[in-house]
Amino acid sequence: MYDMSAVPGSGAGFVPTDEDVAGVLAWFEKWDALAEAKDVEAMADMALFPVNAVTDGSAQSWDRARFLADMGATLGDGDVRMESVRTPVFVTADLVFVITDATITAGEFSQVVRYGDLLVKTGGTWLFQTMVQGGW
Repeated sequence: MYDMSAVPGSGAGFVPTDEDVAGVLAWFEKWDALAEAKDVEAMADMALFPVNAVTDGSAQSWDRARFLADMGATLGDGDVRMESVRTPVFVTADLVFVITDATITAGEFSQVVRYGDLLVKTGGTWLFQTMVQGGW
């Protein structure tokens, strides 16, 4: 096994504080509230475009218009609830991968999913940059 902490500038030695973790989780609370409200415009305001959308065998770059169209279609018109457990994995103080295990319920239908997001801190603010989920 190679010790990445010996690589200059790798960030492998970064250890997040409780405040760092709380800030990321608070960001997702806002994101989830906007998703439940189906406010895709406000969600787009929390993104760093182009956004990368990655799934099995496919990676695409979405501009704001594509994000609005696809996120709007994904959220749909009905009542959607989501229960999530998030695990932030910090690369540096300004880059964090977040693995989410969630149960999404629409009407009587529930689905368990796992997905990952990359957030980038720009100007002191976290922005959504990459989403990774299998099966779509």
